[in-house]
This record gives sequence, structure tokens and C-alpha cells, in this order.
Amino acid sequence: MIIKRTAIFFIILLLFIALGFFAYFFFFSEKKIISPLSQNTKTGKVDRVKPLDKYNFNELKKRVFTPSKITLDKVINDNFDFSSHLFFFTTDGKKVSGLLNLPKKSGIYPVIIQFRGYINPENYTTGAGTIRSGEVFAKNGFITLAPDFLGYGQSASQSADPLEERFETYTTALNLLASLSSLNQAIAAKGNNNIEADISKIGIWGHSNGGHIALSILEITGKDYPTVLWNPVSKPFPFSVLFFSDEAADGGKYLRKIIADFENEYDANLYSTANYFDWINATIQLHQAENDEAVPKKWSDSLYQKLKSLNKEITYFTYPGEDHDFHNGSWQTVVEKNIRFYKEQFAKKTKD
Repeated sequence: MIIKRTAIFFIILLLFIALGFFAYFFFFSEKKIISPLSQNTKTGKVDRVKPLDKYNFNELKKRVFTPSKITLDKVINDNFDFSSHLFFFTTDGKKVSGLLNLPKKSGIYPVIIQFRGYINPENYTTGAGTIRSGEVFAKNGFITLAPDFLGYGQSASQSADPLEERFETYTTALNLLASLSSLNQAIAAKGNNNIEADISKIGIWGHSNGGHIALSILEITGKDYPTVLWNPVSKPFPFSVLFFSDEAADGGKYLRKIIADFENEYDANLYSTANYFDWINATIQLHQAENDEAVPKKWSDSLYQKLKSLNKEITYFTYPGEDHDFHNGSWQTVVEKNIRFYKEQFAKKTKD
């Protein structure tokens, strides 16, 4: 009887020891991958790692983005001066499609990455929002790539969470930039052996919400990518989202709830481009239509003043009577200024 009780005692003791080891490794191990909890080094308290933490700007800045393989698919447009191709790459394991424009004349060309504004997915076709400008850039000696983003074109589905879908545009753009190392291999695979991308010369172009993505990329990377912005969304998050919420069928009710829930869990300041302008090291050319009903001129006025106060390199052009897409006569003028800007900036890189 005594032996039996002793055995039971030792079994219980071993169970308590095992549970103690499990609790220690679960809550305090440095290998965070096994636990959704992490220890706050300032307070000593255990914090819960939340799903969208990885998208805050401090975390994105620390992240190393792994290159994927760019592949060229079918020819969409075969012009005398350039050809347009469907291309693919991957972002965090998901396929993304996009439009690539390639000059036809033999040579080594700088690369411009283009980010479009919002377009309803039901009306979207690959490259929409960048087709016309991308073709003009290609005619003038630039290779252009415009990602469709997840949920658009022939890309994989986006996140079911509307805010994560928004944050995925940053990681998609950053993964594309990381993948440019395979661009020349993709070009050569299509028989374009006399055309080469100079990936030491990368520029960025962004329109509307694409301008917001461009600003985010400049902040997160800290790289000196010569950047052109057309009527960019530059106000702080989440105001930059809520401003457009009245366009939704429900008047923005659902979106306001999502934002409210988000702010209960997260610090929205960590997800706002407006808080990280000092991270920008790129030269920027900013264009704003004075009659833009989507992006108010005062937003770009404020952006320009803020960047100038931080001693950032920026030039600012405004266009009286112009709309959000520069459809009232200034489009060609804007693009010509863009071309001169890119050529001047890339020429400086050649001298450096």
C-alpha cells in the first residue's frame, strides 16, 4: 500500500515538473514562433502578438523581403517602339500579375515601378491606371512594371480582412522590388537578349492611392528611388481611408466599424505614412490638380510643406482647372516633366 502511494506521489510530481517546463517554454522562450505571446522588455509583461502587428511600419522596416522569380507571359501589345507583357511574381507565396512595358531598341534601361490608384475590381483589367503612362515611358527609354496587386487581374485572392488587404499592397510592392534581381533573366527567357534592365536605377511612380503606396515604400526602404507622385493620398491613416468611406454602398458604416475595432487593438499611428516622412531619402516630383475632387489640393500643399520642413528634396507643380487624372489638357505636360525628371535623376546616379 505504501509503495503504491509513493508511486502515485512520484507520478503526480513528474506531471507538475512537466507542466512547469511546458509553461516556461511556452511563455518565456525566445523562439517566438511557438507562441502567440511575446515579452515586453520595457514592462516585463507578456504581450499578445496580433495578426496585423507585422504590417506596422517599424516591423516592415526590419523585415528582409525574399526575392521571387519574375516571369514574362503573353504579349499584350506589340508596338513599333515597345512591347507590353503580362508578368508574374509572388508575394508571400501568392501569385501576382502585372503589366510590363519593354523598349524594343537594344540597350540597357532604367526601371520604373508604377502604382495605380483604386479601381473597382469588377471593372479592372491588367495594368489599368498605368497603361497610357507606362507606354510613353517605354517609348522614352524606360522599362516599366505595374503590379495588379492581390485580388486584381490574374493575381491570387487578397486577404478577407479589408485592412490587411490594404497593408498587403505594401508587402506586394516591397516583394516586387526585391524580385527585380531576376528581371533580366525573365527578359532574356523571352528572347530579348539585347535588352537589359539596369536595376541600379529604379524609379517609382504613384497616382492617387498608388501615391500613398509609393510614400510608404520610400519610408520603409529608406532608398533613394526617384519618385513621381500624381495627386497622392498623403493624409494620416485611418483618416486617409475614412475620407472615402461615403462612396461605399452602406455609406461607410461597415468600414467605420472595422476601423473602430482596429483602433481598439492597435496603435494606428504605427500604420500611418504621415508619421514617417522623416524616413524618406528620395527625390520627389509632386503634381497636383487644383480641381481634383478625389484628392484635395490642400493635402499636397501640406505634404510639400512638411517634406520641405524636413529638408527633403521635392519639387511641386499645380495645375489649375485639372481633374484627378489630368484629363483637361495637362496630361502630356505632366508626363514630359516626369520623363525629364527621371532622366536627370538617373544621370546623377551614373555620375555617382
